[in-house]
Amino acid sequence: MNVNIENSWKEQLKPEFSKPYFNTLVDFVKTEYKNGTCYPKGSEIFAAFDYCKFEDVKVVIIGQDPYHGPGQANGLCFSVADDIQIPPSLINIFKEIETDLELPVPSTGNLKRWAKQGVLLLNATLTVRAHQAGSHQNKGWEQFTDAVIQAISDKKSKVVFLLWGGYAKKKGNMIDKSKHYVLATGHPSPLSANRGYWFGNKHFSQSNAYLLETNQIPIKW
Repeated sequence: MNVNIENSWKEQLKPEFSKPYFNTLVDFVKTEYKNGTCYPKGSEIFAAFDYCKFEDVKVVIIGQDPYHGPGQANGLCFSVADDIQIPPSLINIFKEIETDLELPVPSTGNLKRWAKQGVLLLNATLTVRAHQAGSHQNKGWEQFTDAVIQAISDKKSKVVFLLWGGYAKKKGNMIDKSKHYVLATGHPSPLSANRGYWFGNKHFSQSNAYLLETNQIPIKW
């Protein structure tokens, strides 16, 4: 099956595209997009890969579901388009960066600037039906994104994995911690953050310290 995904990823993930689950997934997604409103738009389903080639991955952030409101999802986890109001979880991410690195809160929630520096912003599920959180879960996306994480873990080294919340921590169980740097904390959503599970984690300064230690260019968060 010919999948419209960036070439370096196409090479790494080639075995997945011929598996029965992936064909079933593609049929499901096509039907959903044809029969109703789904996010992100079709051209942005694989945006996380388009903006961050396999060989450029330095940091991986794992999200769960795309945003399901109009115009929000742009194919990068936690990210929204430039003219969209910044969602609560992303506000808390920016607040942590502000205190951790003494950087001002950005005016836009578009995280393409991170992706272009080697941050893979990977949702576990890459599509969703409008206004129905989790509507495309358990259809095959999780198996595909597990394969993405496995490929990075197996074929690369010295990658920083940021696991925020229980779901991301479970998703990260396959990471080889002997050759990668894994940081885990609570989810940045208000529910978790306001109970003390997010703020003060210093993941951004720790990530950059590790990248510098391993002779890699730090991220301009």
